[in-house]
Amino acid sequence: MAGNATATPIDLEQLAGRLDGAALAATATPQLPEGAALTPAVAYAVQALVVGKRLARGDTRTGIKMGLTSRAKMEQVNVDEVIFGQLTSGMWREEGAPVARGDFIHPRAEPEIAFLLKKPLEGRVTIPEAVAALEAVAPAVEIIDSRYENFRFALGDVIADNSSSAGYVVGGFHPPHTDIANLGIVLSVNGEARQIGSSAAILGHPLRSLVAAARMVARLGLRLNPGDIVLAGGATAAVPLAAGDHVSTEFQNIGRVQFLVR
Repeated sequence: MAGNATATPIDLEQLAGRLDGAALAATATPQLPEGAALTPAVAYAVQALVVGKRLARGDTRTGIKMGLTSRAKMEQVNVDEVIFGQLTSGMWREEGAPVARGDFIHPRAEPEIAFLLKKPLEGRVTIPEAVAALEAVAPAVEIIDSRYENFRFALGDVIADNSSSAGYVVGGFHPPHTDIANLGIVLSVNGEARQIGSSAAILGHPLRSLVAAARMVARLGLRLNPGDIVLAGGATAAVPLAAGDHVSTEFQNIGRVQFLVR
């Protein structure tokens, strides 16, 4: 670090407890102080502690969500690598069922492609190897919800906060060789189209995100397991959610995902 500036010490367990408590209470927590920037490696250590608290309460890990999977988002935060968070059973929401607004702080919805695995996947793999590990693909919507005030954070902060993951809704499954390369997507709220995009916005092809997921989790000694869901990353900008909203996302050729915010 330049000059005489020194990094502000961070108690990782305390930070994990603060983020976990904010999620449980659905109440935002302040940003980290100036000078307390977290490196990605340290941030993933905090993320592991946060997820560990959920598992200790009885959740099970159900998969991985990818983030910063568009070039525009990477450039916005000055990184050249995607990030990931971990999905747990308590984050799953049934497609078509109501989602409680009070469970979140400032929730937003973004359309995703979901992968369901039938074989383990870890380390450096090719796209054909990734496809061979697939049981099915599906349309999905992720509910993101930063635990920081005003949805403001630096790169390390968001990784520590489980990459803002808060909930996910998965639609009907399709065979693993279904063409998902360039699907038109329309996210509507209360019948009004709010975002229009393509699955090609996810690293040029959603399967590249699955390959990246296998590589990244292996660095932390994890792997993608049979039965895991992998959310490939947002295909459009995220849309804020309010009580009373009906969210419907139409995916070309593979169907619709919808839910009501109560």
